[in-house]
Amino acid sequence: VQLQAYGGGLVQARASLRLSCAASGRTSSSYGMGWFRQAPGKEREFVARIRWSTGYTYYADSVKGRSTISRDNAKNTVYLQINSLKPEDTAVYYCAGYSVNYYTVNFWGQGTQVTVSS
Repeated sequence: VQLQAYGGGLVQARASLRLSCAASGRTSSSYGMGWFRQAPGKEREFVARIRWSTGYTYYADSVKGRSTISRDNAKNTVYLQINSLKPEDTAVYYCAGYSVNYYTVNFWGQGTQVTVSS
């Protein structure tokens, strides 16, 4: 499975942004998809995830209530919409693929930079 993330950019605080992650390859055997982010000098952290088959979602507290992760099974694409962006949302955002369960990330996208100016 190959993952291609895009949609990042420079935005002002309180704006919205939608990231996309297109999956190719043996996506039919995938369990779910997720988003992580890594700010400068910090460890990579979990943001959100979604199950391909059921659409069940889960969010980190840092984005809960202002983010929506969704998927388009026909396009093998997962989206992450973040509203009310804050400067602390600035990070490289990575999409992740889970093959069997949520304990192990099996595939990573290349990352897309999101910069939020105050």
